[in-house]
Amino acid sequence: MAIIYLDNSATTAALPEVATAVKEMLTENYGNPSSLHGLGIKAEKALGEARRQVAGLIGARPTEIYFTSGGTEANNWALLGIARARRRQGRHLITTAIEHPSILATCRRLEADGFEVTYLPADARGVISLADLEAALREDTILVSVMSVNNEVGSRQPVADIARLVHSRSRAVLHVDHIQGYGKIPLNCHEAGIDLMSLSGHKIHGPKGVGALYIKEGLRLEPLLTGGGQEAGQRSGTENTAGIAGFGVAAQLAAADFARRTARMQEIKLELARRLVAEIPGAVINGPPPEEGAPNIINVSFPGVRAEVLVHMLEQRGIYVSTGSACHSRRESVSHVLQALHLERWRQDGAIRISLGALNRLEEVEPTVEAFKECVQELWSL
Repeated sequence: MAIIYLDNSATTAALPEVATAVKEMLTENYGNPSSLHGLGIKAEKALGEARRQVAGLIGARPTEIYFTSGGTEANNWALLGIARARRRQGRHLITTAIEHPSILATCRRLEADGFEVTYLPADARGVISLADLEAALREDTILVSVMSVNNEVGSRQPVADIARLVHSRSRAVLHVDHIQGYGKIPLNCHEAGIDLMSLSGHKIHGPKGVGALYIKEGLRLEPLLTGGGQEAGQRSGTENTAGIAGFGVAAQLAAADFARRTARMQEIKLELARRLVAEIPGAVINGPPPEEGAPNIINVSFPGVRAEVLVHMLEQRGIYVSTGSACHSRRESVSHVLQALHLERWRQDGAIRISLGALNRLEEVEPTVEAFKECVQELWSL
């Protein structure tokens, strides 16, 4: 049975060019980039090329990109690194109530260590208020952390406006979790005024287990990992050269095909949203209106339907979707994002996330909508 994969916010299939780059680094160019011999120098050059490719998609300098084991490490490093480096300047941080668990859990860890965190609310669209942010800024605020695109409902924060406000009213550092927005929405870190930015490879058809943290030139934060002094002394440990090379290729492909890829995702998203709401009675979109959010994420609920049951029924028909964040998809607790949006309980219980990637096609809309209609009608008939 042919499958239609619509869970790209959880992870994506590696593109053939990415797999080729990974294999080459594992079997041919397998030297340690810290070694002085020829194989080591070739590996070091490959890292430099990947750094340039990853930086290019956000308008950063290659020297501002530091590779990590993934987005979670990048998020942890951004928050913990700044908190530890600036704890004498202040102990107050600001984030939002709808952030990824890797941000919220790190904030709770910092609270246990004596820091204070303000969690900004979001409106029904999943967007924070600039007035709320301005009111929360204090003399002792050292960090503001927001996500560019919410991983569950696809809402977009006004990052450039947030940056202007933060830098004009405080001495705080601005961190942006760009893991879901990378390769999906245009965002230049220098033009937007961003100090730190987290990225991940496997959300853009690259390998799992590799990510990056953009650190604005001149900004100091404490490393999480110490040892051999790799990554310019900022992140010790032998680099995952195969994963990094694949990440670089994925970033280069995303940059080269950015306009066409995002336009196609937007077209598919809008058609899916339109037909699901029009053809299934009571279906409702959660979060921002489809035309306002990220081009690749739809969150939709159906009355009287449990999301977990619907996910498995759709899988039997070859349609792969999710109930929300992959970090929570195996738990029975309701999404903290949907709770923060103050949705009715039936919408929280029945929420399905559809997320698109570079490999999805418009021809997949028809069988997807028909599968949804069949499954929802079957559940209603029970």
